[in-house]
Amino acid sequence: MVITDGTPPTGLFQSGGLSSLAVGVWLRETSTPARHYIADIGQSDHAELQELATSLRHSGAEVVTVDLRAPMAEVASDLLRYRARHDGGYWNTTGASRLVLTSELLPRMRADGCETFVHGCVGGGNDQRRFARYGAQLAPEMSRVEPWTDPRALGRFPDRAAMTKAVADHGLRLDRGSSADRSTDANLAGASHESAELEDLETPVTRLRPRWSAWPHEAPPEPQTVTVVVRDGRIADVDGSGPDPVAWMALANTIGARHGVWLRDVVERRIVGTVCRGIYESPGLELLERAWTRVLQAGLDAAGRELYDRLSAVLGAAMYEGRWLEPAARAAREAADRLVGDLSGTVTLSVHRGVVRPEGMKVASHVVRQTRFGSGGNRWSGEGGGDA
Repeated sequence: MVITDGTPPTGLFQSGGLSSLAVGVWLRETSTPARHYIADIGQSDHAELQELATSLRHSGAEVVTVDLRAPMAEVASDLLRYRARHDGGYWNTTGASRLVLTSELLPRMRADGCETFVHGCVGGGNDQRRFARYGAQLAPEMSRVEPWTDPRALGRFPDRAAMTKAVADHGLRLDRGSSADRSTDANLAGASHESAELEDLETPVTRLRPRWSAWPHEAPPEPQTVTVVVRDGRIADVDGSGPDPVAWMALANTIGARHGVWLRDVVERRIVGTVCRGIYESPGLELLERAWTRVLQAGLDAAGRELYDRLSAVLGAAMYEGRWLEPAARAAREAADRLVGDLSGTVTLSVHRGVVRPEGMKVASHVVRQTRFGSGGNRWSGEGGGDA
C-alpha cells in the first residue's frame, strides 16, 4: 500500500498520547504522507482505541490497527520469569512495550510499503534510544525520523500546551492519561506516570491519579485468596484463568488493582545518565511476583539463587536500555532458563489492602531441588535433619 500520489508513507507509532498525536499533526502540516499504526497492547479497552482510530480517520489520517496483546503478554511473562526490573524494583513495562512495538510493527510497516518510521518520544530520552537500537536491529533498511530533535517541530510545538491546543483543534481523541501537565504510558504489564509535579521529590505520591488501581484504603475490607500455578518456570494459571498469558495477566491486573497492590515510587537512573522520579503501576506483576518468589525460594539452592539474581540484574538493565536482543541478554536468558526451567508449584496468596502474603504452597513432585520439606530428612544421606 502507498499514498495515492505514489509517495511511500511514513509509518507512525501512534499511542494516542499527546506527543504522538502532535507528531501526526506536524507530519500533516508539513505534507508528509503518514500512516498511523495503533497497537492494542492492553493499554485501554477496545472502545477507547476505536475512538482514537475514528478521530484520526475523521481528521483525514490513514490508520492501521493491530492487536498485540498476545506478544505483550509473552514479554510480561518474561519480565516475571527473569525478574527483569530496574532501579527500585520498576518492572520495565515501558521498555518491554518498545520491544513489542518495534518487533511487531516494523515488519508490518515495511510490508505495507513504508520506508521510514517515526515516533513521538522525547529527544534525548530513554525511549528515543530504545527505538533507535531496536530499529537498527530489526529494520536497518528503514530510515528513522525523530521530530523532537528537529528544530522545525520544536518551533511548531515549543511546549505541551501548544501540543494540547493542536490536538484539540484537529478533534483528536487524547488518551485519558495524557494532558498538558502529565503523561502516562500504559500496556498490559503496567503503566508509568510522569509529570512536572511528580518530578518534585517533595510531592507526595498520593497526588497521583492511578490509571486502573485503587489505593489500599479504598480496597475491599475483606481479603481475597488467590491461587497461582507455576509450571516449568512460568505462570500456568491464576484462579482458573488457564495458561493463556493474556488471560492470566488481565486477571492478575484486575485483582491487584482492586486490592491496592500496584505501586512503585522510584528515583531511577536513566540511560542518558540523568536521574528522575517515576511512579509505576503494575498490579498484576506485583501480585504474581509474590508467588514466583516463593517458588524460587523453594526451588533454588543458595548458589543457584545467587546466580539467578545476577542474571536478573543483567536482564533488567538490558530491557531498560533497549538491549534485549543483544548477545549478552540472549546468553543471560539461556542461563536463567537452565536454572528455573523446571520449577513448578502452586502458591496460595492472601491479598488485602496493598499487602500480598503467601498462605501456603504445594511443591510439584518432579522439582528435585527441594531437600527438606515436611519430614526434615536429608535427601542425599537418607538420614535425619542433622549434618551427615
